[in-house]
Amino acid sequence: MAKCEKCGNDYKRTFDVVINGESHTFDSFECAIAAVAPSCAHCGCKIIGHGVEANDRMFCCSHCAKAVHLAAAS
Repeated sequence: MAKCEKCGNDYKRTFDVVINGESHTFDSFECAIAAVAPSCAHCGCKIIGHGVEANDRMFCCSHCAKAVHLAAAS
C-alpha cells in the first residue's frame, strides 16, 4: 500500500500525478486538488477546470479575470 502525501492515508488504490517529472501520490481527487491544483489569482479558489489565463496569471473564471483587469485599469 502507498500513502497519500496530502492526508497520510495508507490506501491500496492510490494513484500518482506527475507534474514536471515529479511524482505525487494521492488516495483521492480531493487530496490531489488540494495539494497541486493552482489557485485563482483573484478569489483564491482551486482551479479544477481549464480556468482562464490572463497576463501570466491563472483565474477560475472570466469573471475573476475581468475583476482584476478592471481593478488594475482604475
